[in-house]
Parts: sequence; structure tokens; C-alpha cells
Amino acid sequence: MPPTVRRSRKKKGPRPYDPDRRVVAVTGAHSFLGAELLRRLERDPRFGKLLAIDVRRPDGLERSEFHRLDLTAPNAASLCGEILSEARVDTFVHLAFLSGPTHNSTWAHELEAIGTVHVLEACSLARVRKFVMSSTTGVYGPHPLNPNFLPETAELRGLGQSRFFNDKVEAEREAQRFQEESQDAVVTVLRFAPILGPGISNYVSRFFRRPAMPVLMGFDPLLQLVHEDDAVTALELACDHDFPGAFNIVGEGVLPYTTMIARLGKLPVPIPHFVAYPLAKLLWMTQVMESPPTFLDWLRYLCVADGRKARELLGFIPRHDVRGILDDFLGLPASHASSAEDVRP
Repeated sequence: MPPTVRRSRKKKGPRPYDPDRRVVAVTGAHSFLGAELLRRLERDPRFGKLLAIDVRRPDGLERSEFHRLDLTAPNAASLCGEILSEARVDTFVHLAFLSGPTHNSTWAHELEAIGTVHVLEACSLARVRKFVMSSTTGVYGPHPLNPNFLPETAELRGLGQSRFFNDKVEAEREAQRFQEESQDAVVTVLRFAPILGPGISNYVSRFFRRPAMPVLMGFDPLLQLVHEDDAVTALELACDHDFPGAFNIVGEGVLPYTTMIARLGKLPVPIPHFVAYPLAKLLWMTQVMESPPTFLDWLRYLCVADGRKARELLGFIPRHDVRGILDDFLGLPASHASSAEDVRP
């Protein structure tokens, strides 16, 4: 694992900004969240200048400036800092994270963990006043001792040897260090429940599109989701207002895993967990399956996040419940959606 890059901080505070002509930069602009957020901000005249930063140009943007930047490059921090300083960016939204696990774990670490260090250094150099970062409730990790609802203060356990979740834990720790060293800056971390909807492609959507789904015998954990539109709304709120700290962004309600399978019309395949793990390891190593064996822990243990803080402080009220999210993913009309179980903290 490459060593964590240490940042030198300038002690100057954030530059002044005009609330009626905001300047926002978004990394991961080619991703679903990045492109959808920029499209919404383009419709708001208060956001006078928008920067789309990625290795690929996003489609369908009208007034966002595109800047090609590879966050794994050794000089990414200085290049990004120059872009932000020249544009006088006041809000930086960091969405350059993978939507699923990869066998190229070294590159993944360079992109997510070291890439986050690069953009934080750039924000420090450019005196950016607000830093917003996407994360996942997966940083808590599935665990047999987890309570029914995990608050933002819960331990970030990650997931075993999973680079996909552990790199996001490391990115969060870097953001926390940035907040401690740059106390005048506003740092907001949004921990999204698994995002699902008709437009997004990630490891969850691909898993739910399988014709058959494994069920670990003796286990049926509660699962939660957040709709893709609600996820973008949470990012929009974080851009528009100052909400320092971490927030769980979750949809309404939870459902048992087997109920989700039935709702999706998939075939459940019961399998003993002592058989499932070695089989999953073999399928992962031969690249037949895109999820490493540690992901089976999600089908075994609870990891449900408490969304009260986001409702009370961020003002985030999800429009979609868990059943409606599944129905929209299936392409069913809104009238077919049922209300979620009233299971909340």
C-alpha cells in the first residue's frame, strides 16, 4: 500500500465569496451523481460558474467548464490547485469514487485514498471555503454487534480486506484531518445508503439485475436504500448551505433481504455460508463474479444507518421509500409503489 501523503497547510483562511455568484467545482463529473448535480446547478442562476473535473467529458452539460484531470497523477494536487485558484472556486464537491469493486486494487487506492489527499491539498492551496464529499454507509461495515440503526458517531469498521470500502474509510479520515487543520473551512461528508434507481449503474444495480440471488442459510438481514434522485438532492442541499460534519443519507424504511428478492421477482438460491465464501472467492479470482467474497457479509449481518441527523439538520426528506425505490428500479409506474414499512429510528 502506498504511504499516505502528508499535506502542508497554508494558514490563510478561505477566500471571500459572493453568495449570489457561487463558483463550484465537481470531481467525478462523468459519474451519475456528478453529472446530475451539475445539471441541477446549471439551472440555478446563483451558481455563476461551474467546473466539471474528470478524465472523461460528461454529456448533456450546457454551461459547465470541463477540465480533464487524472487524480492518480503525481502532480494532480498542483494541477487541481491551479484550476481552482484561477476560477476562484468557493465550493468543491468530491465525487471521484468507484461505483463498484475492482481487481486493480492498487489503482483503486491511488484514485480514492491518495486522490482525496490530492484534492484536499488543492483546496488548501486555493483557499476553498467548502468541501463536500460523497461516502457510503458501507464505511460502518456489516457486523453481528451492530445496533438496529447506526448513528454518524459509530465506528467506521469498513469491511475486512475489501479495498472498495476501506479506501472510503481512509478518504473520510483524510477529510477529517483537513477539517481539523483548516478550521475555517466547512467540510461535509454525505454517507449514502446503497443508491438505486433506473438511471444509475453500480454494484447494487448490477447485483439486483441477476436472475438468481444467493441467500445465506439462516440469515436474512434488513437492508436499506436511497433513490438516485434523493441522493442528488442531498448533494444539492450540501452545496447550497453550510452543514459541517457527516450525514447518513438514507431512504424511508427498510426491508428484509428475502423480501427484496421477492419484490424484484428474482429466484432465491439458499446456500450454506461455509460453502458460499470459498465459492465466491473462486468466482472472484477467476473474474466470473464482480464482488469479492467479503461482500457476502452484507447478506449475513446488519448495517442500517440512522437518518435522523440529515432530516433534522440538513433538511433532507427523502421522496422515495424502499418499496418505491425497488418499483422504480423495475420500471413500474409510481401508482404501483407501496409505502415503506414504518421502521425508522
